[in-house]
Amino acid sequence: MIPADQALARLREGNQRFVESLAKEDAMVSRRLSLCQDQKPFAIILGCSDARVPAELVFDQGLGDLFVIRVAGNIVAPSQVGSVEFATERFGVRLVVVLGHTQCGAISATIEQLLKPVETQSRNLQSIVDRVRPSIEGLLHTELRNDPKTLALHGMRANIGVSVSHLRHGSVVLEKLIREDGLRIVGAEYSVQTGAVTFLDGSCPVD
Repeated sequence: MIPADQALARLREGNQRFVESLAKEDAMVSRRLSLCQDQKPFAIILGCSDARVPAELVFDQGLGDLFVIRVAGNIVAPSQVGSVEFATERFGVRLVVVLGHTQCGAISATIEQLLKPVETQSRNLQSIVDRVRPSIEGLLHTELRNDPKTLALHGMRANIGVSVSHLRHGSVVLEKLIREDGLRIVGAEYSVQTGAVTFLDGSCPVD
């Protein structure tokens, strides 16, 4: 465990290196300054907070390219819907990607809670588990219950699908943009083992 003071120092040093690297590259300086007045991200990524899945690195994008929303389990709650609505309306973004990933802690925590409830779990953590729960419960009544790794994989994919569906059908604003203005909301699966992203539409890969 890294003490808080040491962690804070590491962040400060990292930002200093970032600022120094910007100053050395004219293109980066120009890019940063152009973003002071406005931003024009081309995609919205609703992803998990997992430290192994930073969207900008995963998709090899730079400053101002992505509007990133991160929350444990890439769940969709009102604040996430509002954030997506904001970016689609304010910046004209027409692609939303719900990015789940293998070895997701929120999926594991939900499976553990369903198999062996923990009464001492905090109310805030329980709110995340409760949103992931509908994706997992049905799978526990299948043979997947006896195969933890496959159960977690299917649970992660089902959870992506639920989040995609919530965004597609849980917002009047987004429904209208889908129907009339070309908004597309897709799921994607990131492999922490390989680094590859597979784009999904329902249960099928998309081009």
